[in-house]
Amino acid sequence: MSPTRSPAATSSAPPKPTRAALARAAGKGIPDVIAPGLRVLFCGINPGLYSAATGYHFARPGNRFWPALHAAGFTTRALRPSEQRELLKAGFGVTNLVNRATASAEELAPAELLAGRRRLALKLRRHRPAAVAFLGVGAYGHAFGLKQVKIGPQPGRFEGAAVWVLPNPSGLNANYQLPELVKLFRRLWQATRTSTATRRTT
Repeated sequence: MSPTRSPAATSSAPPKPTRAALARAAGKGIPDVIAPGLRVLFCGINPGLYSAATGYHFARPGNRFWPALHAAGFTTRALRPSEQRELLKAGFGVTNLVNRATASAEELAPAELLAGRRRLALKLRRHRPAAVAFLGVGAYGHAFGLKQVKIGPQPGRFEGAAVWVLPNPSGLNANYQLPELVKLFRRLWQATRTSTATRRTT
């Protein structure tokens, strides 16, 4: 047993969805992990079929979100996707730009990303996180009408929240391996511990 996992966490792992369950998951959404006044709200592109079938964010084996989060310092141990609500205790949450499950984010229409930006704006106004971190450079660019986007903190704010862009942690993103993801996630973690980098504006 890994020393970073509790016995309860090990025994609570949900069963792997069947092929039929994955097919049925297409088009479904999953609930946000969100609360008022978060330090960082992580924003994925949209749920994959595996996540939609299980109801948990970044649930597909091989996705590096949870390992990167732990290694960067956001969590005291490596959480399973089924433990996602434990993030709220540390002041972090998860949402998606588009809450429609697809086999690939490339199936999303540009109009869906633009609509997702508007829905996200409403969530930020309601819950007022200090920062929002987009997990996907291309999707962020499409949603905000930007042709070039750099990894890291972005100029300006979105609905009062500091804006960060990080790589998509999907295992299919071969451009960034786990050590590189951890280094980038750690920059955001370090910023959350300062008084200026993620302080919310009114």
